[in-house]
Formats: sequence, C-alpha cells, structure tokens
Amino acid sequence: MTKRTNRRDFLKTTAATGVGFWVAAGVSIPESRAANETINFACIGVGGKGSSDSEDCERNGNIVAICDVDEDTLGKGADRPGFSKAKRYYDFRKMLEECGKEIDAVTVSTPDHTHTAAAAMAIKMGKACFVQKPLTHAISEARVLGELAAKHNVATMMGNQGTANTALRIGAAAIQAGAIGTVKEVHVWTNRPIWPQGIDRPSAADPVPATLHWDEWLGPAPFRPYARGVYHPFAWRGWWDFGTGALGDMACHTVNMPFAALDLRDPISVVAKTPGHNKETYPAWSIIDFEFPANDKRPAVKMVWYDGKQLPPVSLLEDELLASCEPLVRTLKWTPDSDYGMITGSLFIGDKGALFGQGDYGDEMHFIGVDEPKNLEYKKSPGHFKEWINAIKGGEPAMANFPDYASPLTETILLGNLAVWADGKKVEWDAKNMVATNAPELKSIVFPEYREGYTL
Repeated sequence: MTKRTNRRDFLKTTAATGVGFWVAAGVSIPESRAANETINFACIGVGGKGSSDSEDCERNGNIVAICDVDEDTLGKGADRPGFSKAKRYYDFRKMLEECGKEIDAVTVSTPDHTHTAAAAMAIKMGKACFVQKPLTHAISEARVLGELAAKHNVATMMGNQGTANTALRIGAAAIQAGAIGTVKEVHVWTNRPIWPQGIDRPSAADPVPATLHWDEWLGPAPFRPYARGVYHPFAWRGWWDFGTGALGDMACHTVNMPFAALDLRDPISVVAKTPGHNKETYPAWSIIDFEFPANDKRPAVKMVWYDGKQLPPVSLLEDELLASCEPLVRTLKWTPDSDYGMITGSLFIGDKGALFGQGDYGDEMHFIGVDEPKNLEYKKSPGHFKEWINAIKGGEPAMANFPDYASPLTETILLGNLAVWADGKKVEWDAKNMVATNAPELKSIVFPEYREGYTL
C-alpha cells in the first residue's frame, strides 16, 4: 500500500551522529577561527544565485570584496547594506591578489566554466570555499578541487542545498536501513532544460554591451564573439563551453539522495541515448545509463537519468506495487498536454518494495509495498550554509564538502555528459585513473585546456 512520509513524525526521531555513507570519513577538520571571530568574505558572482549566496554571507560575517563581470549587476547591489564597504572587481584574479590578506572565505556563484579556476586559486591561498553546483565544468576538475581542499585543509561546500534537508537524509537512511530491501535500480528525472539546447552557434557577432566585461566572462573558455541573449546572463547552461546542460544543472539536486543512500561514486560504464548533437550545445534530451560495481556497502546497481521531458518507461507500472502509487502513475503517464505538469524525482526499486522521492530534493517520499520505517538514525543539519560556517569556525566538515562528497558526486554526474559527447558509444570508465579505456578520443573532454591567463 502506498504511503506518504510524515515528516513531522520523522522530525521527532532521535538524531544520531556518524551514520550513513555520506559522513565525512577521512576529512580532517580545518584550522579554525574562534567561534566568535568575524568571517570576512569575498563573493565571486553576485547576480542570480550569487545574490542569495552573498546574502548568506551578509548574515554570517563581513563582505570585504565582490566580483562580477557585469557592471549592471554590481551596480544593483550598491544599496545592499552588506556591500556598502566591499571593494568591487570585474576579475576574480585581481580581487584575490589584491584582497587576499583581508579574506577568510570565498563564494563562487558563476557560470560552470569558471568555477574551478576561481575556486582553485582561492583554495591555494588557504581560503574556505563555497562553490555553486555543479562543483565543476569538467570531470578532472572535480578531482582536482577535492584534492586541493584536502591538501590545504580548508572548509569547503558545494551549493546543493537539498543536502541539508531532513527529508533527503531520512530517505537516504531508509534505503541504508533496508526499508525496501536490496536496491536493484534507480531512475532519476528532471523537467530541465528550460533554456535552448540542440541549436547552432550564432553566425554573426553583436557588439558587447558597455557594461559587460566579455573577456572576463569567457574566463578559461575558448574565445568566441559575444551574441546578444545567447550566452549571458542565463542561456549559457546549454552550451558545452560554458555549462553542463540539464544533467549538470539539476543532478546535483535530484541524484543527491540516491548518491547519499547508495554511495554512487566511480561508475564502471555509462552510455547515453540522445537525438544527436552538434558539440556546440547539449542535445534536446538524453537518457543515460550508469553502471556501478558492488562495494562494501551494497551490491552492484544501475541508475538511469532522464531529461528533456523524457521519463522512466510506463512499462514499470506493470508491476502492481508501482502502479499503486498514484503520484508515480501521474508522473510516468505525463504528456506535454497534461494539466498537472511534470513531477521530477527519483525512484528506487528494491527486492521488497520501492521508494519514490518526489521533487528535486525528494521532499515528499512515497514508500511503495512496505511500511514507512520508524526511528531511523540520521544526522540533522543546522542549515545548508550554516554547515559551511560551522566548518570554517572549527566544526565538522559540511556534508557536501569537496573531498568526501561534492567532488565524487560531481565526477559521477559529469561522466554522464561524457557519454552524451560520445554520442551513443558505451564508455568504459577507469575512475582511479580518470580514463575512458575504450574511448581515448574523450581525453580532451575529461581534461580540458584553459585559455591563457587561467590555470589550476
């Protein structure tokens, strides 16, 4: 019988420490600031998501410097109290060089392609670092940032805020406790993209707006002419040189609970089905199969990702248990003409039952064929950004710290894009050495070259 999780009941359960695959095992606690000492922040990117990230900084310390390539964006923040004394820059390299001694922590809320160059520079200077999801643009960059964070012993966190949600942690704990038995497969889907994909590069160039520092916006990516409304400020997500498509944008959210529950790192193979693409933008849709080997926490498992209005097959509903979950039925039978919209989520299929985590963060859980587990042990979060602040002040690492969580999660996700680039070829993956053993032609995608002036 289908059941919906009663989160009120779960919130009454006793929080436990040290449980779950996602605990930051092996991550040392960074050198701390005094608990009452003010944290001085620098914010790279203050528009879009950077607006709320910098607001979080305002609430937790002083903002001494801000950086954005768009003068209009910087200007709109002029009246914000937290920006009143902040030095202003258009180039994060200059900001870090000039203000390094004044800064304790850095947020990076920019297009994906500049995440690593900015974060690596900050970490090498010994700064705590918060980076929006996905952590990086390329697979190898995720490994690099994890290793740098461990080497320099700094407090880090990726901005996939659902990681702090009680519902997500409960869902992961339920899977680990065997609530639906041994998980055989996982299906994850999203309503993205909501920006253009499957299109060609503009043939003509437009004048660069006087307020936009285009060269700095391009950062480490290859140079290309500006085109009005095509890249900046939003549609960059669909372009290979700048974004990571629907998968990179949303999987750090929607795959988050499966990753936490099943330790979905280091796939051994991945293959994508798409309508084809021009290697300029991501395809209009994709279905990606990941294979994960058995480890000491679980047997082998497979995961399938769907985007571009693709969904798990309706044939899954031939299973009477799955067909008993009305929200899942509505989802799998969704069509573009449906009046209730498309429900995003994840579906775990076990040998005793199933779990449908509805929404990007799995906020509503539907246990299928099994009773809701009670008295689960899980670690409560003080709040997403607060986890990072506590780590800066000497507390335990944030759940989504780079070395133990964000880096391996990002590696797994971006491997899906490697399969998309391979255009139907099954990629055999050697995670330890970061090599597509049967596809050496993919090396330049795994290890991208930076434009002169930007380095790791």
